Amino acid sequence: MPGSTRREPVMPAVVVELLRLCVVMFLAGLGYLLGTQIAPDGEMLGPLDGVTAGIVLGAALGYVFGGVVARLTGRTLQEAEQLFRQRSIEQILAGMVGAVIGILFTAGLLWPVLLLGPALITLPIFVFGCVAVGTLGHRVGSARRDDLIAVLGPRAGLAGKGVDEPARLLDTSVAIDARIVDVVRAGFLRGPIVVPQPVLDELRGLADSADDLRRAKGRRGLDALEALGREKGVTVEVIGDEAMELPEVDAKLVRIALDRGIALLTLDSGLAKAAGLAGCRVMNLHALSLALRPPVSAGDDVTVLLTRVGKEAGQAVGYLDDGTMVVVEGARELLGASVPVVVSSVMTTANGRLVFAKRAPAETPAGPRAGTRAEGAVPPKPRVPAPAPAAAPAATPGPSPARPA
Repeated sequence: MPGSTRREPVMPAVVVELLRLCVVMFLAGLGYLLGTQIAPDGEMLGPLDGVTAGIVLGAALGYVFGGVVARLTGRTLQEAEQLFRQRSIEQILAGMVGAVIGILFTAGLLWPVLLLGPALITLPIFVFGCVAVGTLGHRVGSARRDDLIAVLGPRAGLAGKGVDEPARLLDTSVAIDARIVDVVRAGFLRGPIVVPQPVLDELRGLADSADDLRRAKGRRGLDALEALGREKGVTVEVIGDEAMELPEVDAKLVRIALDRGIALLTLDSGLAKAAGLAGCRVMNLHALSLALRPPVSAGDDVTVLLTRVGKEAGQAVGYLDDGTMVVVEGARELLGASVPVVVSSVMTTANGRLVFAKRAPAETPAGPRAGTRAEGAVPPKPRVPAPAPAAAPAATPGPSPARPA
């Protein structure tokens, strides 16, 4: 798990002691042979005779060096176990068949060498040839495993996987995201997945980081690669750094993809654009997720034809154009009508997507605005101001009457 500390498998103590016992027995036997050569007549070497001294000395050396040899052997077996875990069963079997064919071919070709001289000279030449050609056969068998299984599979009861599946070059972002495992299990991605050594080193660096978030990302990426190695539809192939002259990992990936003529599998939009401009074929899982996104999301307004009642009280059920079921709350009285609804949530189930919605709020018709006249209304008559009253004529001044005496 990403947050847990991974412990390496430990070789059982019983196996270590058995290997040490084998070394003790071997060196004790060698001491016996040396004792019979040094003291063939049973001469005494101190308190012990020559044979007994040789056996005791060989057993003591075997006990001392046997522990070292046993632990080195156990460590080698652990590394081999980790390597086999990253390979599929088809790749392991094909490599073993190739190694056996190479050894048998070399043994049949070089056995006359054993007759040309003493065994101390001819036997190392024979073993050297068998080991070299056996290693070559293992590599060729692993690389051409599909062809080998196609030839030998029908006789052994194995079905070949086909040789038309192209290889993909894995980016660090895809391993960290880990959704590639679900894509493979769904059957949408098959064939060889190539993991360059720079990507593996980058994941290991993240897994050993002091930051918790970066360490979790690195371990999740390594776990994803280990899970991919156990899947039947794909094979994980780790290659070396084939672009050592380039310092950046993204540039290395583009160069390797172009040199090998394989597609680059990534989630990095920037890397996808740069690789596309360089002429590399890109498989962007982010674009795939966008293509498979739900047709509607929460808050969208859609119109649904309600065809039947739902399970709960007041529910009605309709369907989108792609067949997605829509459950509308409080719309049972509107069966048979196309109703505008607002999507509340979208749920993904094993049988598909399920959309929950509610009726859209009814729009209130807007009335006439203040200061405007409704259409068809009779305009009011204009008010005529009343005439102002006429002013009284001014009096004409006449002669003033005489004052009586």
